[in-house]
Amino acid sequence: MMRKSLGLAARILAVLFVGATAAAETAAQGTLEAGMVLSKDNWQLAENLLPSEILKHYRQGEYINKIVDWPVDHYVWPTGFAAGSKANEGRFDIGENGEVIDKQTGKQPLYLIGFPFPTIDPKDPKAAAKILWNTFYRTWYFGNARNQSQLNWINARGLERRTDVEVGWKYFDGTPLSGKEENTENLSAQFITVVTSPADMSGTSSLTWRYRDPGKRDSTWSFVPALRRVRAVSPSNRSDGFLGSDMSQDDGPFFDGKPEDFTWTLQDVREQLRLVDPLSLAGKGQYEWLPTGGWRAIWPDLPFLGYMDPKWQGNAWASVTGALAKREHWVIAGVPKDRYYLYGKMEMYIDKVTFQGSWNRKFDWKGALLNTYQVMAFIPYAVTRADGQVDFVQGSNMAFQCSENITRNQATVAGIKSNPKSGFDSHFTFEPGYFDVNSLSRFGK
Repeated sequence: MMRKSLGLAARILAVLFVGATAAAETAAQGTLEAGMVLSKDNWQLAENLLPSEILKHYRQGEYINKIVDWPVDHYVWPTGFAAGSKANEGRFDIGENGEVIDKQTGKQPLYLIGFPFPTIDPKDPKAAAKILWNTFYRTWYFGNARNQSQLNWINARGLERRTDVEVGWKYFDGTPLSGKEENTENLSAQFITVVTSPADMSGTSSLTWRYRDPGKRDSTWSFVPALRRVRAVSPSNRSDGFLGSDMSQDDGPFFDGKPEDFTWTLQDVREQLRLVDPLSLAGKGQYEWLPTGGWRAIWPDLPFLGYMDPKWQGNAWASVTGALAKREHWVIAGVPKDRYYLYGKMEMYIDKVTFQGSWNRKFDWKGALLNTYQVMAFIPYAVTRADGQVDFVQGSNMAFQCSENITRNQATVAGIKSNPKSGFDSHFTFEPGYFDVNSLSRFGK
């Protein structure tokens, strides 16, 4: 089995990295096309197609990725999501506090599915907020999720430290399962993160309740086993590095802050390269139904990051199995209303068609770039339960959620399974009380 796995890894890596010779030959052509490899030999072809701090990695030979084709119309739109988006056309607006409201009632809808804003007018002063809400509703559609993931502290040369975490998300809006969820607290979502290893950190956990009320701040609690107590913490701390890493709780799948806590503006619409899962783009994906409910992604056993491949000569946190694709992006900026928030501005690149985020650049309150969050895209995948019900899952075979500290030349990477059999589960069914405050101390035992 191990030989078969290694053989598959070798074949996939051979396809993704066709060699420096091909890259050098295509560099002379002057355009960046599918089938080419972006590297230090032809990095100039990606000028204005990548954030400058990301392009620098290719210029210095720290990143190398194949270019793949992703046509605008190549996407699997979940049936219910597409129907919901069509039905939402013209129905909703952004309220005074940044929330989604029904135009007829002036109030928040109790529930909606699909993009609340299927059509975006770039001249609309509320366009940026509408773009971001589309991103949230796209994420929520795939249902409750539980991921058992590595959290890696990495410098340019290698792995410094690793923890393993179990992360759970429960959504009360946007998902086909929302109608079955009791919501007496008027929540939009709940999030929990529990450290499972190493032993000296096991049980350290954090819980957040996010409310639908745009004026109500998140409720956040943490538990540290050494103190043996649960304590409430400020929601502003969600911008700080989790466990001292370069990744914050507000990073999440792309951006997981409360949209109403920021002022949003549309800065640009431009073509950009973005990281993608090339296997997902090719329609490949494997999932299994869990006995307790939910779909588990089955990934190939590959060295996803640079430090995992002993032959890799580039940056240790580089995505070595991901690819790059050209896509049109909305570029929006968010300024926090809370002056104690760690970042003074965030600049986000969001796919104009799918509303999947790609680059989230974070600046201090004086305008200096501090951090860039890099996220990989997937194409949804249809799966069928034994009773014939069809669900849609993310369609992932790998992941790359990389929070790069620009000033320290280091990064924290999440999204990689703790081991090949770990859970990356969607439409997941949590046990009752999983997101209760008292569960934090239970996880710490």
